[in-house]
Amino acid sequence: VGNSSVLFCSPKPNMTMATWKINPKAGGPCSLGYRSDQNKTDRTNCSESINWKFRPDRDPTLEIRQVGRAHEGSYTCEVVVAEGNFHTSYYLTVLVPPRLTLYCDDQGNPVCEAVSGRPAAQISWVRENNSTPKEEGHDDGTVTVLSKFTAYSTNVTTCIVSHLAGNWSKSIAC
Repeated sequence: VGNSSVLFCSPKPNMTMATWKINPKAGGPCSLGYRSDQNKTDRTNCSESINWKFRPDRDPTLEIRQVGRAHEGSYTCEVVVAEGNFHTSYYLTVLVPPRLTLYCDDQGNPVCEAVSGRPAAQISWVRENNSTPKEEGHDDGTVTVLSKFTAYSTNVTTCIVSHLAGNWSKSIAC
Protein backbone atom coordinates (compact mmCIF):
# COMPACT_ATOMS: atom_id res chain seq x y z
CA VAL A 1 0.00 0.00 0.00
CA GLY A 2 1.27 3.47 -0.93
CA ASN A 3 4.22 2.33 -3.04
CA SER A 4 4.48 2.26 -6.82
CA SER A 5 4.26 -1.00 -8.73
CA VAL A 6 5.71 -1.61 -12.19
CA LEU A 7 4.42 -4.43 -14.40
CA PHE A 8 6.64 -5.28 -17.34
CA CYS A 9 5.41 -6.12 -20.82
CA SER A 10 8.16 -7.07 -23.24
CA PRO A 11 8.30 -4.76 -26.25
CA LYS A 12 8.59 -6.45 -29.66
CA PRO A 13 10.13 -5.05 -32.84
CA ASN A 14 7.53 -3.64 -35.23
CA MET A 15 4.79 -3.75 -32.59
CA THR A 16 1.44 -2.72 -34.09
CA MET A 17 -0.57 -2.63 -30.88
CA ALA A 18 -0.20 -2.97 -27.12
CA THR A 19 -3.09 -3.32 -24.67
CA TRP A 20 -3.33 -3.63 -20.89
CA LYS A 21 -6.55 -5.25 -19.64
CA ILE A 22 -7.08 -4.72 -15.93
CA ASN A 23 -9.69 -6.51 -13.81
CA PRO A 24 -9.51 -5.38 -10.18
CA LYS A 25 -11.26 -7.32 -7.42
CA ALA A 26 -13.17 -4.14 -6.52
CA GLY A 27 -14.63 -1.78 -9.08
CA GLY A 28 -14.94 -2.23 -12.82
CA PRO A 29 -12.40 -3.24 -15.45
CA CYS A 30 -10.20 -0.73 -17.24
CA SER A 31 -7.84 -0.80 -20.20
CA LEU A 32 -4.97 1.10 -21.77
CA GLY A 33 -4.30 0.76 -25.47
CA TYR A 34 -1.74 1.88 -28.04
CA ARG A 35 -1.97 1.65 -31.85
CA SER A 36 1.19 2.31 -33.84
CA ASP A 37 -0.60 2.93 -37.19
CA GLN A 38 -2.28 5.99 -35.62
CA ASN A 39 0.44 6.65 -32.98
CA LYS A 40 -2.47 6.93 -30.55
CA THR A 41 -3.11 5.89 -26.96
CA ASP A 42 -6.51 5.27 -25.41
CA ARG A 43 -7.68 4.69 -21.85
CA THR A 44 -11.02 3.35 -20.70
CA ASN A 45 -12.17 3.61 -17.06
CA CYS A 46 -8.62 3.67 -15.61
CA SER A 47 -7.80 5.94 -12.70
CA GLU A 48 -5.04 8.51 -13.11
CA SER A 49 -2.78 6.37 -10.89
CA ILE A 50 -2.57 3.71 -13.67
CA ASN A 51 -0.59 4.69 -16.75
CA TRP A 52 2.20 3.82 -19.15
CA LYS A 53 5.58 4.08 -17.43
CA PHE A 54 7.34 5.05 -20.67
CA ARG A 55 6.25 5.87 -24.19
CA PRO A 56 4.11 2.84 -25.18
CA ASP A 57 5.53 2.79 -28.73
CA ARG A 58 8.94 1.93 -27.25
CA ASP A 59 8.07 0.09 -24.04
CA PRO A 60 4.53 -0.92 -22.96
CA THR A 61 5.43 -1.23 -19.25
CA LEU A 62 2.62 -0.27 -16.85
CA GLU A 63 3.06 1.81 -13.69
CA ILE A 64 0.63 2.00 -10.78
CA ARG A 65 1.37 4.96 -8.51
CA GLN A 66 0.26 5.02 -4.87
CA VAL A 67 -0.94 1.42 -4.90
CA GLY A 68 -4.09 0.87 -2.87
CA ARG A 69 -6.33 -2.06 -2.07
CA ALA A 70 -8.55 -1.17 -5.05
CA HIS A 71 -5.65 -1.97 -7.42
CA GLU A 72 -5.56 -5.63 -6.43
CA GLY A 73 -6.55 -7.94 -9.27
CA SER A 74 -5.48 -9.34 -12.65
CA TYR A 75 -3.42 -7.42 -15.20
CA THR A 76 -2.83 -8.73 -18.73
CA CYS A 77 -0.68 -7.14 -21.41
CA GLU A 78 -1.11 -8.09 -25.05
CA VAL A 79 1.45 -7.08 -27.68
CA VAL A 80 0.51 -7.54 -31.34
CA VAL A 81 3.15 -8.04 -34.04
CA ALA A 82 3.03 -9.65 -37.51
CA GLU A 83 4.18 -12.97 -36.01
CA GLY A 84 1.26 -13.10 -33.58
CA ASN A 85 -0.05 -11.92 -30.23
CA PHE A 86 2.03 -12.18 -27.04
CA HIS A 87 0.47 -12.09 -23.58
CA THR A 88 1.95 -11.40 -20.15
CA SER A 89 -0.32 -11.83 -17.12
CA TYR A 90 0.02 -10.79 -13.49
CA TYR A 91 -2.07 -11.01 -10.38
CA LEU A 92 -1.36 -8.02 -8.12
CA THR A 93 -1.69 -8.71 -4.39
CA VAL A 94 -1.55 -5.65 -2.16
CA LEU A 95 0.25 -6.02 1.17
CA VAL A 96 -0.83 -3.91 4.14
CA PRO A 97 1.90 -3.65 6.80
CA PRO A 98 0.53 -3.94 10.35
CA ARG A 99 0.98 -1.32 13.06
CA LEU A 100 2.96 -2.70 15.99
CA THR A 101 1.81 -1.88 19.51
CA LEU A 102 3.27 -3.23 22.74
CA TYR A 103 1.81 -2.51 26.18
CA CYS A 104 1.40 -4.00 29.67
CA ASP A 105 -1.97 -5.45 30.64
CA ASP A 106 -3.62 -5.08 34.08
CA GLN A 107 -1.73 -8.14 35.38
CA GLY A 108 1.66 -6.76 34.29
CA ASN A 109 2.02 -9.03 31.25
CA PRO A 110 3.41 -7.65 27.99
CA VAL A 111 0.86 -7.69 25.16
CA CYS A 112 1.99 -7.36 21.55
CA GLU A 113 -0.41 -6.47 18.73
CA ALA A 114 0.15 -6.41 14.97
CA VAL A 115 -2.83 -4.25 14.01
CA SER A 116 -4.64 -4.35 10.64
CA GLY A 117 -2.08 -6.16 8.51
CA ARG A 118 -2.72 -8.06 5.31
CA PRO A 119 -2.01 -10.92 5.32
CA ALA A 120 -1.91 -11.66 9.05
CA ALA A 121 1.46 -11.09 10.70
CA GLN A 122 3.39 -13.57 12.81
CA ILE A 123 4.29 -12.62 16.40
CA SER A 124 7.14 -14.12 18.38
CA TRP A 125 9.01 -13.22 21.55
CA VAL A 126 12.76 -13.13 22.19
CA ARG A 127 12.25 -15.67 24.99
CA GLU A 128 9.83 -18.52 24.42
CA ASN A 129 6.48 -18.55 26.17
CA ASN A 130 3.29 -20.58 25.92
CA SER A 131 1.15 -17.86 24.34
CA THR A 132 -1.24 -18.71 21.51
CA PRO A 133 -1.76 -15.69 19.22
CA LYS A 134 -5.36 -14.63 18.63
CA GLU A 135 -6.47 -13.28 15.24
CA GLU A 136 -9.32 -10.86 14.58
CA GLY A 137 -10.45 -10.29 10.99
CA HIS A 138 -11.75 -6.89 9.87
CA ASP A 139 -14.30 -5.98 7.19
CA ASP A 140 -11.57 -4.48 4.98
CA GLY A 141 -9.72 -7.81 4.75
CA THR A 142 -6.99 -6.90 7.25
CA VAL A 143 -6.21 -8.93 10.36
CA THR A 144 -5.12 -7.94 13.87
CA VAL A 145 -2.95 -10.50 15.69
CA LEU A 146 -2.59 -10.30 19.51
CA SER A 147 -0.07 -12.21 21.61
CA LYS A 148 0.40 -12.02 25.38
CA PHE A 149 3.75 -12.87 27.00
CA THR A 150 2.81 -15.06 29.96
CA ALA A 151 6.15 -15.59 31.75
CA TYR A 152 6.36 -13.66 35.02
CA SER A 153 9.40 -11.44 34.96
CA THR A 154 10.32 -7.80 35.47
CA ASN A 155 12.98 -8.04 32.77
CA VAL A 156 12.71 -6.28 29.46
CA THR A 157 10.67 -8.35 27.00
CA THR A 158 10.93 -8.00 23.21
CA CYS A 159 8.12 -8.67 20.74
CA ILE A 160 9.01 -9.47 17.11
CA VAL A 161 6.47 -9.00 14.32
CA SER A 162 7.18 -10.73 10.99
CA HIS A 163 5.23 -9.80 7.87
CA LEU A 164 5.69 -10.01 4.10
CA ALA A 165 6.00 -6.19 4.09
CA GLY A 166 8.78 -6.17 6.73
CA ASN A 167 9.86 -7.10 10.25
CA TRP A 168 9.62 -4.96 13.38
CA SER A 169 10.42 -5.31 17.06
CA LYS A 170 9.68 -3.41 20.28
CA SER A 171 10.77 -3.94 23.87
CA ILE A 172 9.02 -3.21 27.14
CA ALA A 173 9.47 -3.83 30.89
CA CYS A 174 6.22 -4.33 32.78
